[in-house]
Amino acid sequence: MKELKFELEPVFLSQRIDKALSERMDGHTRSAIQRLLDDGLVSVDGRTVSKNYKIKPSDRLISVTLPEPKALDLPAQDRKLNILYEDDCLLVVNKPKGMVVHPAPGNEDGTLVNALLYHCRDSLSGIGGVLRPGIVHRIDKDTSGLLMVAKNDQAHLSLAGQIKEHSFTRRYHAVVYGNIKEDAGTLNYPIGRHPVDRKRMAVTQKNAREAVTHFRVLERLGGFTYLELTLETGRTHQIRVHLAHIGHPVAGDPVYGPKKCIRELEGQCLHAKMVGFVHPVSGEYLEFDSELPDYFQNFLDKLRRMQNS
Repeated sequence: MKELKFELEPVFLSQRIDKALSERMDGHTRSAIQRLLDDGLVSVDGRTVSKNYKIKPSDRLISVTLPEPKALDLPAQDRKLNILYEDDCLLVVNKPKGMVVHPAPGNEDGTLVNALLYHCRDSLSGIGGVLRPGIVHRIDKDTSGLLMVAKNDQAHLSLAGQIKEHSFTRRYHAVVYGNIKEDAGTLNYPIGRHPVDRKRMAVTQKNAREAVTHFRVLERLGGFTYLELTLETGRTHQIRVHLAHIGHPVAGDPVYGPKKCIRELEGQCLHAKMVGFVHPVSGEYLEFDSELPDYFQNFLDKLRRMQNS
């Protein structure tokens, strides 16, 4: 059993406890938190509470007990993986566009996790839970690029700690709509759940968390701009939300972009190009870079031809 403790902040006053925890517990959905509450695994100042409990001014501390992961019951599937690095602790995998990272409703198999189970056999960390073994961080289905995968809990804790402390480097490349005039800048806007559409994220002050994205213009291509982006934080859909907020959504983004999508991209033109981190055992700083995938390079080439014609 693992126990998490959260000191209550004024922002959570009068909120239902399941909602408050969903804003604090990365990687746990609201329904998963409700199951913990139903099982009596959540307490406020030592008192077990139900999922409809509303936080009071006198409340000080929430304690959450996470049960041991259940036995894994996911199929191992022989799917080709593009592995840039592997040792006894971890892997760095280049995920293709269109592959889901872990099983979820509507995507029960064919995911990166299914492929990892086949490749690694029993060597994956259990901290991510039954559906996310080895998964330290995620990228969206239609975002391509580099992911770290932990083979044991020690590596998982080390890598997750680096992400939390912002010492883990993540650089993305993207093509966005419009001409960004500044050569470089920082987007510092808090991100939380969209107030109406709960499947989307939004820049908001309500129940939001700090989100910081640095950008640098690589090339201006007529009605588009080619960017390098560095994440300081890692909120859900962070880059896509930030760029849409400033009026430059990622090209091809079906959720945050224009209604008329660029169909040839089949999703957002966003690639997780580089990761850098300290190895959990050796202490050596490692950095890995990936080539742009064909869909991205072909789109860039097309824009360059159009600009030069």
